[in-house]
Amino acid sequence: MKKELFGTDGIRGKANLYPITPETVTQLGRAIVWSLKENDRQVKIIIGKDTRISGDMIESAMAAGICSMNGDSYLAGVIPTPGVAFLAASGGFDAGVMISASHNPFGDNGIKIFNSKGFKLPDTLEADIERHVIDNNKSIFKAISTDAIGKVRQMKSAGEAYAEFLKKVLPYGYSFEGLRIILDCSNGATYQIAPKIFSEMNADTESFYADPNGTNINDHCGSQHTEPLQHHVVEKNADIGFAFDGDGDRLIAVDELGNRVTGDQILAVCARFFKERGELKNNLVVSTVMSNVGLRQVLKEMKIDHIMADVGDRYVLEQMQQHGSILGGEDSGHMIFLNDHTSGDGILTAIRLAYIVKQSRKSLSELAGIMKIYPQVLMNIEVREKPSLKTIPDIAKAIGDIEKKLKDQGRVLVRYSGTQPMCRVMVEGPDKEDAGRYCREIADVIDRKINLKH
Repeated sequence: MKKELFGTDGIRGKANLYPITPETVTQLGRAIVWSLKENDRQVKIIIGKDTRISGDMIESAMAAGICSMNGDSYLAGVIPTPGVAFLAASGGFDAGVMISASHNPFGDNGIKIFNSKGFKLPDTLEADIERHVIDNNKSIFKAISTDAIGKVRQMKSAGEAYAEFLKKVLPYGYSFEGLRIILDCSNGATYQIAPKIFSEMNADTESFYADPNGTNINDHCGSQHTEPLQHHVVEKNADIGFAFDGDGDRLIAVDELGNRVTGDQILAVCARFFKERGELKNNLVVSTVMSNVGLRQVLKEMKIDHIMADVGDRYVLEQMQQHGSILGGEDSGHMIFLNDHTSGDGILTAIRLAYIVKQSRKSLSELAGIMKIYPQVLMNIEVREKPSLKTIPDIAKAIGDIEKKLKDQGRVLVRYSGTQPMCRVMVEGPDKEDAGRYCREIADVIDRKINLKH
């Protein structure tokens, strides 16, 4: 089902340009209420946002659209995306809306929508909402009444409720006393709540990049740029570092030696811990086709079953629900602990990982060392359009030639981004220089053929 507005993770684009304009977002708010409405029941929708300067503008437009359809808007303020998912499910809301562009630069923004159970909307409902927006709400204008207008309400305790939920993931009163933890909050949605939680759980906590100004979110910090955190962990002699992305649904860790610990490694560490305690339901882990071949190998060694989903945490979740798995995630840092939450959650993942470090009495470097990482090179090519790659013979040939060179010692993955005008090329192999050269060869062909530069 092809959609114009929704990508793999909601709607995303440049703030103040279509579709992230006040006019379109207002239409989106109307369409969301219309698609959820049953009879004349009042619809209640919670709205959260990250720290981008455009967040206030989009929040106001969304609330206006919801109220114009006799829905009530509850403003949670700055809160991580998984906080909106939790509150939507626990607070009796019909839906939750998160205003964020995740790990993108501050000039971007976006919309993520959760249903009343805290899950992202199915494709069919997104398509229904999108149809009304593109139709400029013409089919629902007649339903708008001048005397049926909703209200905007401020939620003063949204962050506190979410924090209490996260702390209850571990046994009551559990303490991280003795652990020195460094947090990189990416000047984003976790900047208040993550330091608060770890401090209240008695960790020796220090935070960096926790001073948002509207334009510094993800600016050379956070899960996409862990170099500063790696330096701080070593300099401060910390046990572990946690880097969140702008909306707090991703986590990349740093071990005590300053090494980056990826999502795949976190999956491996958690899978072993759960299996040793008989808690890995159906002995199954779900990752994506982007996962490092090293993850497949270590799961096989541990005799743990493994399913690979399409890229995107929503597709990981679909496979988890379909096959009864409680643990899944992406190498980029989206981790889903389905016994705990319906959404990828960076702070929850950090709590789980810190718990494993303390309970095992092992360093993170030792725990993560169970997985060998094969070098991966990823290149992003900006594209003007997204034609099917299979229909371009030169691209198919370039990919096939590299796959023959790698044989069974690596792999090639080429796909379009679901949220940006990008084609992503990933080459994995035993040698990083070779992988980089192969990746560039494919990228050059894609650039030439799709963008018609030559």
